[in-house]
This record gives sequence, structure tokens and C-alpha cells, in this order.
Amino acid sequence: MTWIRTIPMEEADERLQQLMEAQRAMYPIEYASPVSPGGDSIVASHTLMPDALYHIFGAFGAMMSPDLPLNRAQHEMIATMVSVTNDCFY
Repeated sequence: MTWIRTIPMEEADERLQQLMEAQRAMYPIEYASPVSPGGDSIVASHTLMPDALYHIFGAFGAMMSPDLPLNRAQHEMIATMVSVTNDCFY
């Protein structure tokens, strides 16, 4: 297993905290509760590059906007089919 250095929120500078909060605000409500209490996540792995973190995960948030024509179930169905097509184990 690999290890990537991350910056915990309690050690984050003001810019990183602002960008983390801004990208989180775009996510659907289902993402409000962290899956991993330790904060180890794909988002946390980008804390050394705050601008990249915001743009990459902000784009995901924008694509999941409830203002778009697809609903959440359709998003999940597409994601499932992409994972099956790509032979992902998760």
C-alpha cells in the first residue's frame, strides 16, 4: 500500500481551508458525512496542491449539480456502468 503525505484540516493554512470548504459546498448532501473518519480520502491526497484540489473536485461538484437534467440515480447508474466497463472491483 502506498502512503501519500497529506495536510490535516487542523494544520491547514487559511487558503487550503477555504478551498476545501468551497469544493465541499458544491457536493451533493449525500457527501456531507465523511466515509473515513481519519480524513484519508482521495480529496485529502491533494492537500499539498490546494488549487488542483479545488479545481479537480470542484469540477465533480459542478457535474453533480441538481440544476442539471440528470438526477442522482442516473448519475449513480452511469458511474456503475463505467466501473463495470472498466472492470473496476469497487
